[in-house]
Amino acid sequence: MKRFILSLSLLISSLSFVGAQTAVSSYTPGVTSEGAVYFLPKTGVRITVYVQKTTYKPGDLCKYADKFLRIKNVSPDASVSYQIINMQQEAFAVADTSKRFAVKFDAKTSATNVRLSEDGILMAINTDYNPGGLKPLPTFQAPKPATNPRKYLSEEILTAGSTAKMAELTALEIYEIRESRNLLTRGQAEFMPQDGEQLRLMLNKLEEQDLALTSLFTGTTVCDTTAFSFTVIPDKDIKQEILFRFSQKLGIVDADDLSGSPYYINIMDLNSVPLAEPLDPKKKQKQVNGIYINVPGKLRSTISNMQGRVLSNEYPAGQFGNVELLSGALFNKRYTTRLVLHPISGAVEHLDAEQPK
Repeated sequence: MKRFILSLSLLISSLSFVGAQTAVSSYTPGVTSEGAVYFLPKTGVRITVYVQKTTYKPGDLCKYADKFLRIKNVSPDASVSYQIINMQQEAFAVADTSKRFAVKFDAKTSATNVRLSEDGILMAINTDYNPGGLKPLPTFQAPKPATNPRKYLSEEILTAGSTAKMAELTALEIYEIRESRNLLTRGQAEFMPQDGEQLRLMLNKLEEQDLALTSLFTGTTVCDTTAFSFTVIPDKDIKQEILFRFSQKLGIVDADDLSGSPYYINIMDLNSVPLAEPLDPKKKQKQVNGIYINVPGKLRSTISNMQGRVLSNEYPAGQFGNVELLSGALFNKRYTTRLVLHPISGAVEHLDAEQPK
């Protein structure tokens, strides 16, 4: 955030779109010897895709799952698969370099506190503001490693002469664990715990042993989630542009990788604001006082795949609207004017003028 205390006056040169006032083209956002320069924003869209990776590893005794535990359809083959579990869109602002204006100093107005964002977007005058901005992408904890089932195998199981015998003895161990757990929950165990906490710990330990040994037959499945993001900053309509491709075997792949199915983005200018007449660059523009703001239009961003629409959102968009002037009379010494602009659209979010006592 850049904060500038302008103890001189506020005067805006009527710099409009590219070509109107070339004198400001050499300025960079911030304070210069003549005043300050700011941008108005335009709207971008960030699309975040949450992908879950599922990894299956078969157990060492998987082919005996049906025979000893009556668990059917256990795959003996390892596999990795991906699926999209969520998708969302968010709007954000970037500086529109075609809407660059200058704040010139003058001694006829009250002291003014002009606040710009890091990239020079005008955010507020004479007051605080909420900087907004995109939140960092979420991070997900790595899945806990599976319990090693071999630490629960008895000497008899480990020294079994064949895999079939090992599977049989392991299954008997699982049934004994389950019987012990049932006796505890019924209060029929030979040695009952002394309190509820001790009972809980014993049941949890038996559950852990049961799951670990059963995984030798059923295998283990681990799920891991990752967030991917894509950003689009439109200056015109976008029609059926491939945003990314997705494969159940590989996850998200590049837009030109034909191993995945395409996901498309469409962005439409909703034409919610009548366009102003363009300025004639051959005519000299009159210098006027005031603050330039956006009168934003609206855009609709739609994500779709081969099956149809996935999600659609509408956002205010300064690049699909007009620029208007707030009169410089609001910023003379008779008033203390507080102005807050919308952090994404650049429209007036709050404006009040207080007459000094």
